[in-house]
Amino acid sequence: MVGVKPFRAVRPQRQYVKDVASYPYDVIDSREARLLTRENAKSFLRIVKSEVDSPDDIAADCEEVYERARENLYTFLSEGTLFRDEKACFYIYRQRMGDHVQYGIVGCVDVADYESGVIKRHELTRRDKEADRTRHIDRVGAQTGPLYLTYRATEAIDSIVREIVTGDPEYDFTADDGIGHSVWVVDDEGTIEGIEQGFRQLDSLYIADGHHRTAAAATVARMRREANPAHNGTEEYNRIMAVVFPHDQLMIMDYNRVVRDLGGLGEEEFLDKVRERFTVSGDFSRRSPRRHGEFGMYLKGRWYGLRIEKKDLTGDDPVAELDVSLLQDNLLRPVLGIDDPRGDERLIFVGGIRGMDELEKLVNSGEYAVAFSLYPTTMDQIMQIADRGETMPPKSTWFEPKLRSGMFVHLLD
Repeated sequence: MVGVKPFRAVRPQRQYVKDVASYPYDVIDSREARLLTRENAKSFLRIVKSEVDSPDDIAADCEEVYERARENLYTFLSEGTLFRDEKACFYIYRQRMGDHVQYGIVGCVDVADYESGVIKRHELTRRDKEADRTRHIDRVGAQTGPLYLTYRATEAIDSIVREIVTGDPEYDFTADDGIGHSVWVVDDEGTIEGIEQGFRQLDSLYIADGHHRTAAAATVARMRREANPAHNGTEEYNRIMAVVFPHDQLMIMDYNRVVRDLGGLGEEEFLDKVRERFTVSGDFSRRSPRRHGEFGMYLKGRWYGLRIEKKDLTGDDPVAELDVSLLQDNLLRPVLGIDDPRGDERLIFVGGIRGMDELEKLVNSGEYAVAFSLYPTTMDQIMQIADRGETMPPKSTWFEPKLRSGMFVHLLD
């Protein structure tokens, strides 16, 4: 049984929502964030990347930065840019990217469900990134960016959402990147109960994106439980803000790889070693794979098609069968000597939203030697691996569109 609850969100006044809504903290770097906040002082980047209001040479993880995030949040509240709803609500969050549309329910999930495995994960976290989010949540006293969760689509929930969105939205705007964002406020008690009941019929939720935020929120909850002698389980720190989407609406894009050098191999020697493990075609004009087990490779101004033979796909191990694993185990490790994709500086990862032109650009610059395009991981693969309690290799999924920060905030106090 899954618990998803309404909450009293802190959110923008309608006239400010487009200005406030920002990229998530981990999508842009500090330099880009500084440029954006110079043009827009109401951007929520001033909370999620609050180093923008400190000297350029200050470390993003120093105490002053976390304190500034808290100050900026409460300044936004005191000046009326943000406000807090009077009663606990659910919110329907629609995103539109070209022809793709997805509807998520914004609410809170229980930390206990994450700790017990009802909310399932599929990635490992890095200690430094988890520590950063832990300090941010704890010092600000709020979760400033929602988790990105999914559930196996069920008509019991989806029919309620369809009915809600026939009405006029509270927010409706198109961001500068062309992605549309709309929000409906759900404050009717009967509808709220219907949504809660729909989730209670599910066995589990799945983390699509936000593993570090989830782990950090759970750590903060544990810290506060231990420091609170009157803890009774009803405190807001026991819950984590999330947007929960049906699995059949989510869009996963390819997460591609670019390598700095050929590991000391000449071009022909490298191609010969690749041919030992793949069927290689010399003209791959479409550049992007169309099926599982197929890869594009850009080398010296030319695209090659690589294919793993079906007989080599056993289907016994869902992690080993991922395209990211097939590339790692058959080429990056044995041919290029990249044993640790998480830490090897010769390897970079490029989200599919940037397209094949970005792969060509990086290789053509001379800074990188070869690029690989991959077929996207599927939601069925993610859920199968999570159900088995296993983890995926780093950078296996790239979800689009990204959730905007600042549209919803969950206060812990």
